[in-house]
Amino acid sequence: MNTINLLVRKDSLGTTQFATAPAPTLAQGQIRVAIERFALTSNNITYAAMGDAMQYWRFFPAQDKAWGRIPVWGFGTVQESHHPLLEVGEKLYGYFPMANSVDLTPGTISPAYFFDTASHRAELHPVYNQYMRCSADPFYTADTEDLQSLLRPLFITSWLIDDFLADNAFFGATAVPGQRAQLLLSSASSKTAYGTAFQLAQHEGVDVVGLTSPGNVAFCESLGCYTRVLTYDQLDQIAPDAPCVYVDFAGNATLRKAIHTHCKQLKFSSSIGATHVSQMGGAKDLPGPKATLFFAPAQIKKRSAEWGSQGLAQRMVQGWRAFIAKVQKPGHAWLTVERHQGQAAVQAAYAQVLGGKGDPHAGHILSL
Repeated sequence: MNTINLLVRKDSLGTTQFATAPAPTLAQGQIRVAIERFALTSNNITYAAMGDAMQYWRFFPAQDKAWGRIPVWGFGTVQESHHPLLEVGEKLYGYFPMANSVDLTPGTISPAYFFDTASHRAELHPVYNQYMRCSADPFYTADTEDLQSLLRPLFITSWLIDDFLADNAFFGATAVPGQRAQLLLSSASSKTAYGTAFQLAQHEGVDVVGLTSPGNVAFCESLGCYTRVLTYDQLDQIAPDAPCVYVDFAGNATLRKAIHTHCKQLKFSSSIGATHVSQMGGAKDLPGPKATLFFAPAQIKKRSAEWGSQGLAQRMVQGWRAFIAKVQKPGHAWLTVERHQGQAAVQAAYAQVLGGKGDPHAGHILSL
């Protein structure tokens, strides 16, 4: 069997190539997972754009350091096992490269999951090293594998953003007498943004304002989770003295500066992603609060300490079930799955998502 990997040039994310090589011999304790399907979203573009700064390139390093393998979320099946507790045929959910297979080194095996303990991943955050055993995974249902691949990691981030903001009382934005807090979300058509909006809309005393390009206004309005939707050049429709929190999914430095300048009562500015890769920039010399990078694993660690890992999981699963019911509501589904099979199709889908020109209704599921 040959392994097939999509490689991306780190200093030029639009430059890609495939690497094909014979699969190496497994060591004792290792497993080989055939990657059946994985999702490609703007979240994965963020992994690439921040690959060095946030160490995403280190999870699945390429032989040539100029090239990287972008991590994705999806499902795979154990194809070969040199581990006594993991059998061929077991289905797993987790973090994979854009490839047809990956070799893992499981550590302690629990009924529900295990962690990859490969030496190059030892210093990386365990959230990304965890592989769920589908037979005991409370999130898993066989008929929603595509939606899980597309939305589960994004929704968990969304859920944690909402939890983080509520945990910090929206940084005082909801405490201004006589005024509703304006929660501003850029890249409002992105899946992580509208998952966050779905959660935020459940709070009293807030208006969730989606910011997007003109072509995505109708889509964002159709979701029903934004109080209102504005284009990026309509910031003047936000009252300058309204208490605000900015949740930045775009990574657009020009937009960030415009919001910091216009919103005189900006209480907090959180940077989540980088969907506008060509316009990424620093956050220096901004009026108002410092733009702060949100790191989901830190909130997971905090809540796990407070609620226990099982308590946190129960809350997330409850939120996920409510969200997925909304996403696939008959007659008003938010998402249409598009499948891409083979090298040429995967390369084309990657170029489309990187360019940010895709249909927001579409969810891309890929396989090699």
